[in-house]
Amino acid sequence: VAQKTMPGTSLEGTRPTYMYKVVLLGSMSVGKSSLAYRYVRNDFREFLPTVGCSFFTHTLHLEEATIKFEIWDTAGQEKYHSVCHLYYRDAHAALLVYDIASKETFKRAKLWLEELEKKFLPDEIVIALVGNKTDLAAEREVTTEEGEEFARTKGLLFMETSAKSNYQVNNVFMAIVQELLRREKEKALAPSPHGRSTVDLEESRARRRCC
Repeated sequence: VAQKTMPGTSLEGTRPTYMYKVVLLGSMSVGKSSLAYRYVRNDFREFLPTVGCSFFTHTLHLEEATIKFEIWDTAGQEKYHSVCHLYYRDAHAALLVYDIASKETFKRAKLWLEELEKKFLPDEIVIALVGNKTDLAAEREVTTEEGEEFARTKGLLFMETSAKSNYQVNNVFMAIVQELLRREKEKALAPSPHGRSTVDLEESRARRRCC
């Protein structure tokens, strides 16, 4: 397995530092930019459609590690779909976002999952299915149970959120962090096939430089 994170020494001591690339995927107007903005700035903004991709950074200081997030917010318009794979290449985690008040965006999230499944093995990326805009509960077209069931059958994390009312936005990112750290521990404990516990970063980068 390629070593995708960058353990290091933080200013606070010997706590490891991990850098993770997280991509937000989904249809136009499901609230991807608003989710990222709420998480990073703890504020709500209605955004115009993203052109291409926008980029946020966020650092979390946890007891067990320092987490540096690079959050890539991709455009939802169909015309950008063909270039989106350039943005999610080498991602460690993906949020598949849909609008609970739009069944069509839920269908599109399923198509995004198919795209990711072509590019990544299951242990290479953490994927969360996110039903956004719970503030529009009166207009709901996708039930919580539908989202939960689909996520369960595909082995995804699942959460409903509202960037507007700040409902579970931090929680969904924290769930991703916890799963990423769990996988780090698993990798650290797994016996190396060469009898070594270290990973050659240059070698793993060369392997990943395809496509």
